[in-house]
Amino acid sequence: MSIRDAQREAVIERLAGHLLAHGLARTSLRQLAQAAGVSDRMLLYYFADKAEVLAAVMARVAGELSLRLAEAIPDGAPLRPAELVRRAAAFTTGPEMRRFMGLWVEVVAAAARGEVPFPAIVSQVMAGFRLWVDSRLDLPPGADREGTAAAIIAVIDGLALVDICSDDEITPRMAAALSALLAE
Repeated sequence: MSIRDAQREAVIERLAGHLLAHGLARTSLRQLAQAAGVSDRMLLYYFADKAEVLAAVMARVAGELSLRLAEAIPDGAPLRPAELVRRAAAFTTGPEMRRFMGLWVEVVAAAARGEVPFPAIVSQVMAGFRLWVDSRLDLPPGADREGTAAAIIAVIDGLALVDICSDDEITPRMAAALSALLAE
């Protein structure tokens, strides 16, 4: 790895921490450069533009989230959809995941408004997570794997949204209610 590539990776790592801590509120090119500890010009030396910066940083955040999910729900032992939802729900609504899910909600909202580069980022991240879920599903032959994976993601993202938007202690009760529904 060249020195430039190593420095670029260090910038991405610092900016991933910045986005997880502050969300998208402070993402002007100048604010990103400041958070990365470099000048605006140096940031543009590493990346073509702000869109490339944000795409690289979100790829890093999604990768970190995937690693954490893989630790919580390892590959190799496929799960029935209800069990996968139960495990993923318990994990993604935990306090350590709130910053990841909060950033994801912000990125999805920006994509819904058509703000570049977020539609492309959301599409890429969502495709990766559908594959991740699919690889852990135990489904009968002929089942709609892609549709099932997307439905599981919708449930998990919905739970995270309620968790993020709630000021009370609804999250544990919500997870328990979901488990009860899935057990029926």
